[in-house]
Amino acid sequence: MNIDGKPYRTIWLGADGASVEIIDQTKLPFALEIVSLKTLEDAAHAISSMRVRGAPLIGATAAYGVALALQADASGEALDRACEVLAATRPTAINLLWALGEMKKVVQDQPRDSRAALAYARAAEICNEDVETCRMIGEHGVGLIRAHAERKAGEPVNILTHCNAGWLAAVDWGTALAPIYRAHDEGLSVHVWVDETRPRNQGASLTAFELKAHGVPHTIVVDNAGGYLMQNKLVDLCIVGTDRTTASGDVANKIGTYLKALAAKDNYVQFFVALPHSTIDWSLDDGGGIPIEERDAEEVTHITGQLPDGSIATVAIAPDGSPAANYAFDITPARLITGLITERGITPATPEGLALLYPEHR
Repeated sequence: MNIDGKPYRTIWLGADGASVEIIDQTKLPFALEIVSLKTLEDAAHAISSMRVRGAPLIGATAAYGVALALQADASGEALDRACEVLAATRPTAINLLWALGEMKKVVQDQPRDSRAALAYARAAEICNEDVETCRMIGEHGVGLIRAHAERKAGEPVNILTHCNAGWLAAVDWGTALAPIYRAHDEGLSVHVWVDETRPRNQGASLTAFELKAHGVPHTIVVDNAGGYLMQNKLVDLCIVGTDRTTASGDVANKIGTYLKALAAKDNYVQFFVALPHSTIDWSLDDGGGIPIEERDAEEVTHITGQLPDGSIATVAIAPDGSPAANYAFDITPARLITGLITERGITPATPEGLALLYPEHR
């Protein structure tokens, strides 16, 4: 996607053919900084510190993290350690474990002197596959927006999303935003309600940043405005992403997603979840089995922003000493979901629907 007219991916191989370049998302929207990852530890820190975030991008970064580790030491012990270190960085997004499994399959039974090259090649494939997967999510999902556009006869289609599930959360295109980008590029009139997404404000800082950069009309709203907007017929449909989806269609996504789904159900607003195959956890039939990450309380009690002089500062917004809980995700049960938008098509959020799209996992 574009920033000031220049196309970017979120992760790419450095000019030296060994290091890995990423956009440091903790600096957005105030600065575009490129960071070079040179070691396994660099990749693990980038994931845990949320320099990279979003389930597909976490998986891609983990894949390159394995390649970086094997470049330094291609032993079996180093491979096991790399996978262990990377798996511990973020517990909820299943793409992380999926990518590590893919890397192990490619390198673990190969001669030691070929493992690093094979790892880099598979990591690049994972990135390219993610781009095509997200493009196809957009291809399938844009029909939903077209249908609303036809009914509205030229009036903007208002779409509410939560957190960031755009190209910054993937390698390119994104998941929930891919249909929106496709609709905008086709000339359909769309408008996006962007939830700010406390406590890290990924909606306000990341979704708004990329929509603005690509020229998509949007408005930032506080997280609790979604119900009001739906009550007043200002939302035509909701599209969100997911960090892990069970085989039964339950979805783990950024905290607050469940409340949006409840409001959508009560107001007869369609609620779709966009996801790639790598986000489906076929080992789980119940969302209650998904591990929910609990992050540092300081993300709740403090906030980072830009001061009038242009400097960046982190300030407290809560009384000193007040405890805070920081649950990063919640579970939206399948019964509240209108449908799942995947690279293979749109399906009801049911075991039968997912099995039809992915018969290899029956």
